[in-house]
Amino acid sequence: MTFSRLLPAFLTVALATAALPATAQQKLLPAQSSIGFEIRQMGVPVQGHFKKFDAQISFDPAKLAASTVNFNVDIASTTLGAPEMDSELPKATWFNTPKFPQAQFTSSAFKALGGGKYEVTGKLAIKGQSRDVTVPLVMTQNGATTTAIGVLPIKRLAFKIGEGDWADTSMVADDVQVKFKLALSGIPKLP
Repeated sequence: MTFSRLLPAFLTVALATAALPATAQQKLLPAQSSIGFEIRQMGVPVQGHFKKFDAQISFDPAKLAASTVNFNVDIASTTLGAPEMDSELPKATWFNTPKFPQAQFTSSAFKALGGGKYEVTGKLAIKGQSRDVTVPLVMTQNGATTTAIGVLPIKRLAFKIGEGDWADTSMVADDVQVKFKLALSGIPKLP
């Protein structure tokens, strides 16, 4: 084949490739993200957070049925900000960190609610207990960063967090508010 015959074929392939959408790798930006929780101990709110977590994300607002998220939290990174309380958290009655080092959320479906609001359903596994949950979140974009913010209410006893004497909800309430702010890169433009 001569160059003059190869050039149109080359240009056709080059233009077709350029027309394909670029697939940016989607990543969690941990330094700009946070996961915390609030519980009530004897009626007083107590704040805690997780220092280590990661996620595998595949999200496209135009293809919600194909979108997925797998989120892992390093339970040993839990802190309430007080060394005496933090030393109790890894024990068997609380998180039993040696046996269950991670909590995990695996999505099964995304639903758009409009105005940047979504619901993500899936399985939340903590301390060997797995429960179906629906996570409400609001997504916004600023430049190349997409931020997902939400609050997930859970019942600690459903996950066996605080067993034995600590199962008494007059001491530590059963209700826990898990609060998150996740900064993500590579997410397509939101509607």
